[in-house]
Amino acid sequence: MKRVAAVDLGASSGRVMLGEVGADVLRLREVHRFWNGPVEADGTLHWDIHTLYREIVRGLHQAGPVDSVGIDSWAVDYGLLDRSGRLLGNPVHYRDSRTDGVMERVLAQVPAAELYAVTGLQQLPFNTIYQLSAEPLLGEAATFLMIPDLIAYWLTGEVGVERTNASTTQLYDVLARDWSDELIARLGAGAGGCAPAGVRGIFPALREPGDVIGDMLPDQTGLASGIPVIAVGSHDTASAVVAVPADGERFAYISSGTWSLVGLELDSPVLTDEAREANFTNEGGVDGRIRFLRNVMGLWILQECQRVWGDDLDNLLRAAVEAPPFAVLIDPDAPEFLAPGNMPERLDEHCVRTGQEPPRTRGAAVRCILESLALAYRRTVRSAQTIADRDVDVLHVIGGGSQNELLCQLTADACGVPVLAGPVEASALGNVLVQARALGEPLPDLAAMRALVRSTHSLRRYDPQGKPADWDAAESRLFGTR
Repeated sequence: MKRVAAVDLGASSGRVMLGEVGADVLRLREVHRFWNGPVEADGTLHWDIHTLYREIVRGLHQAGPVDSVGIDSWAVDYGLLDRSGRLLGNPVHYRDSRTDGVMERVLAQVPAAELYAVTGLQQLPFNTIYQLSAEPLLGEAATFLMIPDLIAYWLTGEVGVERTNASTTQLYDVLARDWSDELIARLGAGAGGCAPAGVRGIFPALREPGDVIGDMLPDQTGLASGIPVIAVGSHDTASAVVAVPADGERFAYISSGTWSLVGLELDSPVLTDEAREANFTNEGGVDGRIRFLRNVMGLWILQECQRVWGDDLDNLLRAAVEAPPFAVLIDPDAPEFLAPGNMPERLDEHCVRTGQEPPRTRGAAVRCILESLALAYRRTVRSAQTIADRDVDVLHVIGGGSQNELLCQLTADACGVPVLAGPVEASALGNVLVQARALGEPLPDLAAMRALVRSTHSLRRYDPQGKPADWDAAESRLFGTR
């Protein structure tokens, strides 16, 4: 039996989970949960990285003796170290406004088609390449580390970047499976100079999921010496996709939380003009797989509405069930929904701007959000099937959103295929499974890992209901297509 600690950092909370893996055993228990979110200072949104580190160490103490530790988090954000290995300021939050207009300036220098041919990445205004293009500290940096790698550095003293997260930076060559020297050189020229190590030199060697990073430093953590920190799929979606309980390859997935990552698992990237124009991304997965997906605004809009309303989610969902269908529809990826703020007010303004009467009740607003998300999922799944020439028989919804029964049923109705919901803690499970394999547990491939998830975790099935023609009409109304 392997006993491991999974540090799983999400955009709104972090947790340390204790996992146990053995023959026909896969157990997970939360030992410490803590808040995570943006902190504004001097007009900039930051991550409170030092508090996160303190809470991680506290959680590792509470986990007790373990065989190893693995860390995953959200993508794109990073920390910069100086020559002495000290952090140059708190990492900036991807929702900060510093990247406003930066993507357009970069694309004027590096055409979108050229950028996609190298990176295969979806255009999002907060991608790492755009953050670094707006980074005032780049000229002082000696080392670039993504968030899980920064935490691992503080735990072990070892420097490196894990591959699945590197693939989200738009500075990674998806075919060569390494940093793109050409794009990094252009980044340095655009920043008006070089960092102390030279811009290329700040990007460390890449690690594979399953590599041992190093042993934890007892003088830094107060924990026992000799405990290895193991690289996992450090982008939390890469870990989550490991735990998709699929049987075979004809599946799509939605990693559903603050964001929804919607797509397919492929053996190789799809770098066609059709994929680029549909804004699909080709991100690295565990065991060399490609996560061919789109980022769709997930439950963030509902979470922000709930925060402003101060209402109970169960009450809101019950009211949404009773609200009339398709009364109001929004584009959940509209830019006005990206930043924190008064989301109910923005929802009303969006409706007025698009010629619709705003929802009159909170239940109607919630139904609007969830139906619009289901339509965005439908559009994305169907586009992915067409572009990648892959049929889908089942849609797996994993992560926190798998607990939202109304959203899961609406997703099944919209997509016209059964939805299997669960597991909830998919990122932590994928983290645990990769650690266990690195420690010698007989889990030779993703199929074996997924079989273990299926045999140890219950799933809920949602079959399509309602009239497909209603969803055709709703999609045409929202996106202008059938």
